[in-house]
Amino acid sequence: MKKNCTSCKAMFAIQPAFRLSFSALFRNGLTRLGQALRLVVFVTLVFGFAAPVAAQSASNPSGLPLPRFASTRSEPINVRVGPGTRYDISWVYVKSGQPVEIINEFDTWRKIRDVDGEEGWIHQNLLSGRRTGLITPWRESGQVALRAQQSENAGVRAWLTPHYLVEIDNCRDLWCAVKAETNPAEGRPRSYTGYVAQTDLWGVYPGEEFN
Repeated sequence: MKKNCTSCKAMFAIQPAFRLSFSALFRNGLTRLGQALRLVVFVTLVFGFAAPVAAQSASNPSGLPLPRFASTRSEPINVRVGPGTRYDISWVYVKSGQPVEIINEFDTWRKIRDVDGEEGWIHQNLLSGRRTGLITPWRESGQVALRAQQSENAGVRAWLTPHYLVEIDNCRDLWCAVKAETNPAEGRPRSYTGYVAQTDLWGVYPGEEFN
């Protein structure tokens, strides 16, 4: 089966979202800056012992492990250069269910890395814990067997091409149970379930197991 997402994201030219104006800083006066610096020193001296814990909590407000894989919940989804709607859009996901790797957190925003290695920020409400994956996106050609059992000798239910999007149900013993769907221009959509080797997927970590 050929890949089912020919263009899953639309790229944007990135423009600087903010520019620091030093002239504005001096117009506002150095007094405010001095007050801020004294406050930072005070907090550091008094609460310095709690800084590592606070930093860890602030960088991971969900309490979930980092990094971790997730998927896009809806479409379209704006991916921004920073954690907030005031930041410029880097690219847009035009298809839902795309696997992404969450590598950082800030408040309700999640910094993600995609299959191309590009990074950006998405609001947490636009992400899902549902696991999906892409078949051998590092290849341009070839096929991967969707097998009936967790074995290289098991029967083949379908052949999947690079970049094919699949839904991952579980992974264990270096195999993942997945579902692949077809949406032909003519005829009815069909679903195929089976197993693919974990090494043929982008969207899971080496040796990762989950139900």
